[in-house]
Amino acid sequence: MKILITGGLGFIGSNFIRYFLKKYPDYEITNLDKITYCANPANLKDIEKNKKYKFVKGDICDANVVNELAKNNGAIIHFAAETHVDRSIIESGSFVRTDVLGTHTLLEAAKKYKIKKFLQISSDEVYGSIEKGSFDENSPLQPNSPYSASKAGADMLVRAYNQTFNAPTLVTRSSNNYGPYQYPEKFIPLFVTNLLEGKKVPLYGDGLNVRDWLFVLDNCEAIDTVFHNGAVGEIYNIGGDCEKRNIDVVKMILNSLRKDEGCIEYVKDRLGHDRRYSLNSSKIKKLGWKPKTRFDDGLRQTIEWYKANEKWWKPLKK
Repeated sequence: MKILITGGLGFIGSNFIRYFLKKYPDYEITNLDKITYCANPANLKDIEKNKKYKFVKGDICDANVVNELAKNNGAIIHFAAETHVDRSIIESGSFVRTDVLGTHTLLEAAKKYKIKKFLQISSDEVYGSIEKGSFDENSPLQPNSPYSASKAGADMLVRAYNQTFNAPTLVTRSSNNYGPYQYPEKFIPLFVTNLLEGKKVPLYGDGLNVRDWLFVLDNCEAIDTVFHNGAVGEIYNIGGDCEKRNIDVVKMILNSLRKDEGCIEYVKDRLGHDRRYSLNSSKIKKLGWKPKTRFDDGLRQTIEWYKANEKWWKPLKK
């Protein structure tokens, strides 16, 4: 099988490509990535000589590049996106361009060249915040940030192409991923690396916002499950069954690095900050998937990875 993967030098995409090539050594993967600030060629340096792997530098909004690749591949797995909420609040235009227009460019190519499967990688943030209970796949989309609105827009385009053109699309919406190779602007790697550098950690508001944490390799297995066994036209939530308050995650990191709570710096809350995310993942569990990694174990592995890979993250923080 020949598969075009977009955004494969990012956090989840690079973990997925490494996982996918190991599990399916006969698959041929082309990785299309623009190499923006949060994409890092070092993420896949260990497989760059693999004959089943090909890297192409390019923009998913460039129809010429996308069309040339689409006509030579049978499936598309679409990770490429602008994803950092804080950046979307400061400058939302690039999010609309990449997440919405880029997805449209890919869908047009998929339609033109009769791609057999198009998997859109999305986020639980498209649902907005929920006080009680959990979002299922039929919950309305109520995004609260420019980032989540751009992802919701992309999801709606994917749905429309399935409904209008019978495009063979699928969508996954995962909860907060963490693990190795995550760019150090995100919550866990930012706090871990700050503490390793002897800096304080900036905690928004009262620290009581709740997130559902999912180890990145568990998400890779879930995406694999949906790609091979999911029903065309369907959406699948991928949750970690691990809801934790931000303050409690910070305390776990502090304890692991033998730091005290004096390292916490409470800062003004983010605009439009969602209070709680929670996913009902019963639909994908019927396909045989469930999260395997306990948060304690996954967090420990993640912290140890950042401790051992200062050469990877220190240049990024500069």
